[in-house]
Formats: sequence, structure tokens, C-alpha cells
Amino acid sequence: MSKQRRTFSAEFKREAATLVLDQGYTVTEACQSLGLVDSALRRWIKQLQQERNGITPQSKALTPEQQKIQELEARINRLEREKAILKNLWSPPFLQCCPAMGFGLPKSIRRLYEASSAPR
Repeated sequence: MSKQRRTFSAEFKREAATLVLDQGYTVTEACQSLGLVDSALRRWIKQLQQERNGITPQSKALTPEQQKIQELEARINRLEREKAILKNLWSPPFLQCCPAMGFGLPKSIRRLYEASSAPR
């Protein structure tokens, strides 16, 4: 019979680590009172200390500030990917193979396209 893996919220992890860091509990005492294995709690303590020092973790953040940073970094990455797609979509080689697409462009951009694709 396999043992089911437990999952804990970021808030629970942060509170468990806070017991040791801020409230003076030992790791062993906190583990016994919360029913945790000591390796998990030690990992959460280390991560919380790093986050308090401004280091953004690779895994899901524990502190609200680091969670917001991770959220904003993910948004920036998504927007940069979208920008690259749009930039490639409206590049002159695409417009040369599909000239009808150029007619939906504003006149200023269409003039730039026509000037760049004119024979030299």
C-alpha cells in the first residue's frame, strides 16, 4: 500500500518556518507539533531565510512579496513572447509572401514596408 504524498500551502510552510525563525521553537519541537518530517521543515526554513534576504526562489515562493515578484516575472516573459511573435508576424518577409496582409496596416507602417521592399 503506497503512502499518499501530502501537499502544503505556501502559507502553512511560511508559518511553520516562522515558528523556528521568529518564535524560538527548535526544528524538532516544530516538527513534532505539526506532524512533519524534519527535512521538509529545514528546507522551508532555508527558503524563507533566502526570501527575507531578497533572493527569489526557483520553487513557489513563501512570502507574499516574492510571490508577487514571481507573478510579475511570469507576466513579463509572456508579454515578451507575444511581442516576438507579433514582430515576426509583421516582418517584411511575411508581408512579401502575403502582400494582402499589408493593406490592414496603418499608412505610416505600410509606407515603411513599401520603402524597405523596393528594389535598390
